[in-house]
Amino acid sequence: MNPDVEIVATRKIFPGTKPVATKAVYAGGGLPHRLGLSESVLVFAQHVAFLGGEAELWKRLSLIKARAKEKKIGVEVIDEAGALRAARAGADIIQVDKLAPADLASLVKAVRAVAPQAAVAAAGGIDLDNAKAYAATGVDLLVTSAMYWGKPADIGATMEATG
Repeated sequence: MNPDVEIVATRKIFPGTKPVATKAVYAGGGLPHRLGLSESVLVFAQHVAFLGGEAELWKRLSLIKARAKEKKIGVEVIDEAGALRAARAGADIIQVDKLAPADLASLVKAVRAVAPQAAVAAAGGIDLDNAKAYAATGVDLLVTSAMYWGKPADIGATMEATG
């Protein structure tokens, strides 16, 4: 159990519904992961490739942090080795994509040992059926779009004559 985990909603919504979807997330007690791309810096594998590899990203990370002081800098990784490299380089948020809860628990412990201030976010495939298992790993954030694709409630009405 992890009562401090935050469930955050992705930007992956049905087109044209951002205002109402965001209000629904807030009304349900949740928070958006990022309302827009300008809210934080999240480095994906494509960015790393553009920079010329991970080594170049780690060299530039302190410059990125210095130039974007008001932003959190997140790096998406796929395994514990990548998470540890991101933690050592000073990433504020380490977002782990599609890692099983058992492996994620080990990763969280390893990251906490190297960079206890870094937030760890789990993303990819998190839904109502597995959120508890992911939360139990010790991550800080569960990034999901599950709230947008929930099964509709079966609501019925009856009409009676009053007469």
